[in-house]
Amino acid sequence: MKLLTLRLSNEGTTVTKAVRQDGTTLTEIDGFSDVGALLKDSAWESIAAAASGATHPLEGADLDAVVPAPGKIICVGHNYRNHIKEMGREVPEYPTLFAKYAESLIGPNDDLALPQESDTVDWESELAVVIGKTGRRISEADAKDHIAGYAVLNDVSMRDYQFRTVQWLQGKTWEKSTPFGPALVTKDEFSGGLMTTAVDGEVQQSTPTSDVVFTPEFLVSYISTIITLNPGDVIATGTPGGVGHAQDPKRYLQEGQLLVTTIEGLGQLNNRVVKEA
Repeated sequence: MKLLTLRLSNEGTTVTKAVRQDGTTLTEIDGFSDVGALLKDSAWESIAAAASGATHPLEGADLDAVVPAPGKIICVGHNYRNHIKEMGREVPEYPTLFAKYAESLIGPNDDLALPQESDTVDWESELAVVIGKTGRRISEADAKDHIAGYAVLNDVSMRDYQFRTVQWLQGKTWEKSTPFGPALVTKDEFSGGLMTTAVDGEVQQSTPTSDVVFTPEFLVSYISTIITLNPGDVIATGTPGGVGHAQDPKRYLQEGQLLVTTIEGLGQLNNRVVKEA
């Protein structure tokens, strides 16, 4: 099942609706403003499957971030072996964790804001895990029961700000910088796939989502030891090799470029780079 958050115009005001995708049709899930709100209902799967609300074409749909306002966005650094190598780091014993905030999220086809203050804006394709069931100290064996599904995310990073200090947050959570979507694909329909990033059609990253040090199940278990995970929380599981910062010469996003992030089986993000107003 694929679940999305659709933006609609209502008398000059933008509202959002949780929808189910069936082929090229989107069906409203009545009573839920977005996928995050839907996941808070323990019966979300059966509610979504049975939904029969108003329908809309997928083509041309104005999609929001699939979960527009997660309670937590926890990101993992140095999780793909080829990225660890290109950044000159050692394979970590424990996950490197940092946070993003909801203000950083944009929809799968929204413009990506290039800030006035940074000219070292880099791409980082990531598999996002979306939590569907509350849990604390979840065992790795039980972790999949707490995962609602998966989505595509690009952890766009302002490298100059990221490396000002040993703490990365200031380079990772810029406003309107993180495309997320297009859909939450439920766990029964996704077992991994090739993840790619292209800039103006030139492939920069291409790695299977399975090539990780720490699996999604391990991360759910590890993070839930620290803090309770709730429905709608997001774990961004790290990026593979091919980031612009590791290239020689270094390459960064420029105004007007098209950033395309794809994971087989989950979908694609298409974000035009524009100067922040």
